[in-house]
Amino acid sequence: MSTVLPEQSGDLRDRPVQVPLPLVPTQRGRFESFLPGPNLAVLQQLAGQVPPGQPVYLWGEPGSGKTHLLQAMAGAAEAQGLVVQWFDPTVTQPWELSAGCGLLVLDGVDAYTPEQQQQAFALCIEAQSQACPWAAAGHLPPVDLPLREDLRSRLAWGQTHALQSLGEDQTLFALELEAERRGIELSADVKRYLISRLSRDLSSLMQLLQRLDAYSLSRARPVTVALLRDMLATPAATDVAGA
Repeated sequence: MSTVLPEQSGDLRDRPVQVPLPLVPTQRGRFESFLPGPNLAVLQQLAGQVPPGQPVYLWGEPGSGKTHLLQAMAGAAEAQGLVVQWFDPTVTQPWELSAGCGLLVLDGVDAYTPEQQQQAFALCIEAQSQACPWAAAGHLPPVDLPLREDLRSRLAWGQTHALQSLGEDQTLFALELEAERRGIELSADVKRYLISRLSRDLSSLMQLLQRLDAYSLSRARPVTVALLRDMLATPAATDVAGA
């Protein structure tokens, strides 16, 4: 997608420069697939106001669901025909707001570089001038973010929601749902190993489950504790290459 399309003929020097829009990640969360746990009130409020009437900032520990909810908001906005622009620390394209932007998303703000902080602040100013709502997320409340003061104050303007991580039972339930979706049978031993020996950060566990699925397929072996241990002892880059 681009904001300007070049002419099909004529001198290349006269053609407008294409500016690609940062797009919402392909693998995205939905409101329907979010396990609310202690965050039910936040889920209901966000799902009921897309695009939001005022800026939204979500904060909480890794794996508490911040990015999932931002993606759900972005998907709901796109379903209404709105243009969504997504910026996070991995975006290397120019941080410029499209004239037709219907929702600006700033994810992972606590990891922004000084240059990205400057660009994010400029985006917020431009979004305000265009009456374009924005939603952002980070690990800390705005006042504690390691960011420039003007950006911190902007992020604190509207609604601020603290997300809580899921408990052990809810985390296990989420893993079971994802394993069922992937066609993986998780034994009690495997689930106990995942929860007791590894990070309980749901985001990390989901990524681990995705890797475990691919590793199991590449080795043509069922998912067992022994397979999980083998995978953890194998560099991720060689999971499939070494099959």
